[in-house]
Amino acid sequence: MFAEVDVFISNYTLVDPEVYQLWIDGSSSSEAVKCLQEGGVTLQTGATLELVASDVLDHYRTYSLLEKLLHNPPKLAEQLAFQIEPQTRGFLIEKYYDFDDAVIRELLGKKLSSRHRKDLDEVSEKTRVQLKSCRRQFDNVKRVFKTVEEMQGSVVKNVAKLFLLPEPLARRYGAVVFLACMRFEAGKRKLQYLTFSDFCHCAEAMMSSWTYKDSQQDYDDTDLDREYLLDIREFRVLLDKEKEHKHLVCNRLKPQLLERAYQELESNFRSYSRAIVGIACNLHRSRDQRNLFVDLVERCIEPWRQAHWSYSDLNNFLTVYTNSALELDVFQDSDLKAAWSRFMNVITSCLLRMFHT
Repeated sequence: MFAEVDVFISNYTLVDPEVYQLWIDGSSSSEAVKCLQEGGVTLQTGATLELVASDVLDHYRTYSLLEKLLHNPPKLAEQLAFQIEPQTRGFLIEKYYDFDDAVIRELLGKKLSSRHRKDLDEVSEKTRVQLKSCRRQFDNVKRVFKTVEEMQGSVVKNVAKLFLLPEPLARRYGAVVFLACMRFEAGKRKLQYLTFSDFCHCAEAMMSSWTYKDSQQDYDDTDLDREYLLDIREFRVLLDKEKEHKHLVCNRLKPQLLERAYQELESNFRSYSRAIVGIACNLHRSRDQRNLFVDLVERCIEPWRQAHWSYSDLNNFLTVYTNSALELDVFQDSDLKAAWSRFMNVITSCLLRMFHT
């Protein structure tokens, strides 16, 4: 008598989230085995260390084969070599394209060139992120940037569609692409206190208000609206009404400020106002665009810090400063009023975010 044996052969791909994360983080297979051992995997499963090592190697080989497909996520969905559930496929892509804010912060303001890729060992040492992971993140950002930089439409939607990323991650990539396209200065020493999250917040504010509108033909939100930047040069009319503007602002803020703070504002209103208006009037120039964050820190934030302003003081000042200008007779034109609100909403959002106390 022969025993009947049913045999089923499948190439269904199993993904261990913990092992995959270790691979994503740049750990070698031996480092991964050590990490799993320290986590008590042998005690929990009863498996020998040799079996764990063999399993990790098998997973690592699979992930290495998948990596080329992960460079072009839609291909991962189309290929037939690996049977992967949609949920698992989404997990693989999202984890592979996820990035450390500290690593990307080091890349802001730099060209995504092979020369800077060679300097990633410094980034790895500074951020304490494995070099292999730094390279993956650099390559991913460069790949996304090269793919979508010239595309029309919403950069976030383009990233989400072409790389099958969830919206929160696509938005972070969208901010990186915008910052890279605008070539903002981000590496100067006085900007080092700013985090990636700070830059991302400011980038999203600019993209939502200062770029071309989606109602325009062939619009994109990785470049500032040129016509708008030329229009806001008209804000210089505020300087002709400086006394009236100052009177309105100081009168409204006096009940909210301590006497010392009020005296300081009254003495320095002219320099504060001219700094804000000056930034607006020069924003159409490429150099001034690139130095926007530097100007905001040097011309606005540093003087307010030296004057010991609180976050509340700054918030109150910017609100009253913005609204008072709209009441002046030089701002009676509705288009100019709209342009001023559009400008100050972004500047206020950026300054409040950048004003670390």
